[in-house]
Amino acid sequence: MKYTTWILRFSSLLLATFVGAVSSSAQSPYISGAPTLNASNAVSSASGDEPQNSMITLHARVNEVNVLFIATDKHGKFVRDLNQKDFTILDDHKPPQAILNFRRETDLPLHMGLLVDVSGSVDSRFDFEQTAATSFLEHTVRQGFDRVFVMGFNSRTQMAQDFTDNTTLLAKGIHNLRNGGGTALYDAVYRACKDKLAKDHPDHPVRKAIIVVSDGEDNQSEVTKAQAIEMAQRAEVIIYAISTDDSGLVMRGDRVLEQLAEATGGRAFFPFKMKDITHSFAAIEDELRSQYIVSYKPADFDADGRYRTIEISSLKKDLQVRARKGYFAPQQ
Repeated sequence: MKYTTWILRFSSLLLATFVGAVSSSAQSPYISGAPTLNASNAVSSASGDEPQNSMITLHARVNEVNVLFIATDKHGKFVRDLNQKDFTILDDHKPPQAILNFRRETDLPLHMGLLVDVSGSVDSRFDFEQTAATSFLEHTVRQGFDRVFVMGFNSRTQMAQDFTDNTTLLAKGIHNLRNGGGTALYDAVYRACKDKLAKDHPDHPVRKAIIVVSDGEDNQSEVTKAQAIEMAQRAEVIIYAISTDDSGLVMRGDRVLEQLAEATGGRAFFPFKMKDITHSFAAIEDELRSQYIVSYKPADFDADGRYRTIEISSLKKDLQVRARKGYFAPQQ
């Protein structure tokens, strides 16, 4: 009899442990901008006389894409009063099976990286750029809400300040950067996305972005431009670029910065005068607070890991839409 009682108690303990493990592991994070695990099928183990907190919820995978985008008029000013009916959306060249949500998104937390080119080619405006970047972060980062890291790069990357909401630490990291050496721009973008932002899995929607301050001239990277762009797309990162070139000419690096930005739904800035650098940072801050978000279920979706294009267009004349060009489907 004692042996039977011991067996029953042991079985009950084992079952309770298993139930607790299933419950804790069933939570699925919200990942902004890609197919996510959002919908759930509730499975209850509670009978009518059991307490409500004994419920077990199991989450099932659904195919949901979340895209941040902006709309501007012919003068480049943000248009902030549009509705879902003002846009057409194509995923892999087909209309979505269903639009799940559409709203203006002005207050998402920012999870952002500031990548500063410290190679010898940026020497002429380096001090001013450090000051402008510091001022931007002081105006943009909200304590307890946003998270930013600072990375310098020349022929290699260096983490000047890891993720924090402390603007004093961020400013210190920026001003501790020292310039000189070659330029490995693609490596810096790749590693910032792969090592920091791709591993960033908050349990709430966030806006992931990178601001690159560089002349765009790469001569040291181990990865290619295409690989850097792909990693940014996989990490669902918007890239903004501020050129450090003050020649007044259209250089090869300018096109590189444009390509990095355009592929991810961002924007490249080419300030000729030093005071225009401050204006570029201010424009980025304004844009980060002026976006829309649409969530939809793609048509004919397969979890095959391939790249799917996104096309968002305005039905209103003279309106321009800027969004990332696509995403990589999950692979099962």
